[in-house]
Amino acid sequence: MTTPKKLFIKTYGCQMNVYDSERMAEALGGQGYVETRSPDDADMILLNTCHIREKAAEKIYSELGRYKGLKADKPDLKIGVAGCVAQAEGQEIMRRQPMVDLVVGPQSYHRLPEMEAKTRAGEKALDTDFPEEDKFEKLKGRPKAQRGPTAFLTVQEGCDKFCAFCVVPYTRGAEVSRPVDRILTEARDLVERGVREITLLGQNVNAYHGAGPDGSDYTLAKLIWDLDKVDGLERIRFTTSHPNDMTDDLIEAHGTCPKLMPYLHLPVQSGSDRILKRMNRSHTADSYLRLIERIRAARPDILMSGDFIVGFPEETEADFQATLDLVEEVTYGYAYSFKYSTRPGTPAAERAQVDPAEADDRLQRLQALITRQQRDIQNSMVGRTVNVLFEKPGRLPGQMGGKSEYLHAVHVADAPVGIGDIAAVRIVDAAANSLAGVIA
Repeated sequence: MTTPKKLFIKTYGCQMNVYDSERMAEALGGQGYVETRSPDDADMILLNTCHIREKAAEKIYSELGRYKGLKADKPDLKIGVAGCVAQAEGQEIMRRQPMVDLVVGPQSYHRLPEMEAKTRAGEKALDTDFPEEDKFEKLKGRPKAQRGPTAFLTVQEGCDKFCAFCVVPYTRGAEVSRPVDRILTEARDLVERGVREITLLGQNVNAYHGAGPDGSDYTLAKLIWDLDKVDGLERIRFTTSHPNDMTDDLIEAHGTCPKLMPYLHLPVQSGSDRILKRMNRSHTADSYLRLIERIRAARPDILMSGDFIVGFPEETEADFQATLDLVEEVTYGYAYSFKYSTRPGTPAAERAQVDPAEADDRLQRLQALITRQQRDIQNSMVGRTVNVLFEKPGRLPGQMGGKSEYLHAVHVADAPVGIGDIAAVRIVDAAANSLAGVIA
C-alpha cells in the first residue's frame, strides 16, 4: 500500500484564502496528499499569502527562512508559495529563496497537480498567469470529507473598483462571477457533507453577476433566493461588500429572505468625503449613511460591521474627526480598523504620508470608540433569546460553542446539543468577545 504524502498549508489573510487553501488541498489530494497540521512531517509546505498589509512579502521571506533547516534535513521536501504575494513577486521569490520549488498565483490553483509533478521531476514551477479557463471548475481532487457546520463558498473574485490603497485588482484581476449552477452544485455538496451555514465570498461580492441556468444575468440577491431553496441549508451570509453595489433587491432580501442572517459587513473606510474621493471610493459619507438607513428600514435588528483605514495620505485631524462622527452615527457591532500601509504600485503609495505617531494615535482613538460600541451591543443582548448554530465543544467540560444569527460567539454549559444543531438560547451574560447563555 502506498504511503500518503503529507501536505502542510499555512493560510494568511482573508476568508477567500481559507477557501482557496481548501480547494488546493483537494486538488493535491488527487496526487496522493493528505493534510498535516505540522510542517515538520510534511512532504510539501504551501504558504498561501496575503498582500493587503505592509511588508507582507518580508514576512513571507521570514517564514520561509524557518524552513531552511527542514529542507536541509529532508531534501525531497517541496516548498511552495501561493496567493497574492506569489502573484505580485513570483520571480523575486524564486530569486531570493532558491529553496522554493513552486510559486503559483491565485488564478492558477487548478494547475497545481501538474506543477507538483514538475517539482518531483526536479524542476522549478512558476505560474502567475491569468488563465482563461475556470479554476473553480478545474479544481477537482480526492473525495471530499465530512465538514463542520459552516463553510465558505467563493462566488465572485477580483475587483474593478481600483481603490487607491488596494492591490486586489492587480493580484486577483478583474471581477469574475461564477455561474449559478456551479455554485448551487457546490452548496448542495457542502450540505450533504454536514454544512448548515454558508458564507458567500467575493472581493466585491455584491457586484456578483453570474450566468443563471436560463442564461439570464443573476444578481447576488437572486442567487441568495436560489440558495434559500436548498434543503438542509439553514443560514446564508456574504462578505465583503461595496456600498455602491447594495442593490434594491439585495436590501429587500435582508428583510424578506428567512435564511439570510441579520449581519452585514459594509466597509466605508473613512467618514471624510475628501479622503473618500482620494481613496477613489466613489461614495460619500452621506450616501453611506442614507444606505444604512434603508438597510435598517428593511431589517431593523441588523448588526452592522465595517472597515476603516486611518492615517491615509493627507488625512487631517478634521478628516479623522469626520470618521469618528460617522462611527458614532452608525453604531457598529463589529469593525476592522487599520493604520494605512503603503502597497507598492498603488496610487496612494506615492502621496504625502501621515506622521506614523499621529496615525497610531488616531487608530487607538478609533478602536476605543469601536470597542465601546461593540461592548454596548454585547451587553444589550443579555436577556434576549437568539438562535445559535453550535460548531464545536467549548473550553470547559460539557460546554458547547457556536454563533448567533448576529455572528456573536455564544457558549452554553451542559448543553444537550451536538455540533450542527441550531437551538434557541437565552443570553445570561456578556463578556468582551463572547456571550454566555442557557438553552431556552
